[in-house]
Amino acid sequence: MKLGALHLAARARLAQAGIADAALDSRLIVEHFTGTGRTDAIARPEQEISAAAGDAVEDALRRRLAGEPVHRILGYREFYGLRLSLSAETLEPRPDTETLVDAVLPFVRATAAREGRCRILDLGTGTGAIALALLHCERAAEAVAVDISQGALAMAARNAAELGLSARFTAKKSDWFAEISGRYHAIVSNPPYIPAKDIGALEREVRDHDPVRALDGGADGLDAYRRIAAGAATHLEHGGIVVLEIGSTQAAEVAQLFADKGFVLSDSRRDLTGNQRALVFRVKE
Repeated sequence: MKLGALHLAARARLAQAGIADAALDSRLIVEHFTGTGRTDAIARPEQEISAAAGDAVEDALRRRLAGEPVHRILGYREFYGLRLSLSAETLEPRPDTETLVDAVLPFVRATAAREGRCRILDLGTGTGAIALALLHCERAAEAVAVDISQGALAMAARNAAELGLSARFTAKKSDWFAEISGRYHAIVSNPPYIPAKDIGALEREVRDHDPVRALDGGADGLDAYRRIAAGAATHLEHGGIVVLEIGSTQAAEVAQLFADKGFVLSDSRRDLTGNQRALVFRVKE
């Protein structure tokens, strides 16, 4: 098959199956498995595709039609301009979480400029997305990335190595703060925040392919926030901040949990759809 025809056929199959982003998903699949770029289908639509590449595209399309997210099929996802490898034990990083990075990055830069470095603790790191984005943007930053999953930590460490950030990135197994010592300028987290009863109603791409442990926030979705609020002050430098991703309806409840532990809400950021997505806390003076 020729490249242009392969693009058209792949898009048609996904669209006919009701895949919401059929055009994008089919393009990503064809480009990835044929080794072509975005302009090749226009500039060289008559380019012949090898049988092996065609078979790889076919297998990927079958997986997508079965509900597997396109980025898990590709094995990576872009986040804050970085390519991050994925595994079955990592949450797939999403654009909403870039809101958290935007919220904390000015503080990280200011702290690094003032003190010569900024120490970051990333709780529930998964792929390492948040910590690695911050390290990439600020050369004087260093991060300890925590997860309870050894598989997730291995993937985060691999991503750090692939991005050339290993020297400032430490992956550490811990149940939240259980194995953590010392103090940090910034504590960041995108914790599990879906109420347990709601997980079954999530889109199949999320429900069936993201690790449940990275989604399940307990009966009310707030279990992880309680754990973080209870331990954050002990591990925060004077003047430090805690920055958290939240579910779109959880701002008031999370703010109250932190107020009960002596924190004040100093900033709130909305994502591209207008939902409150990141909260910034400081210890009340």
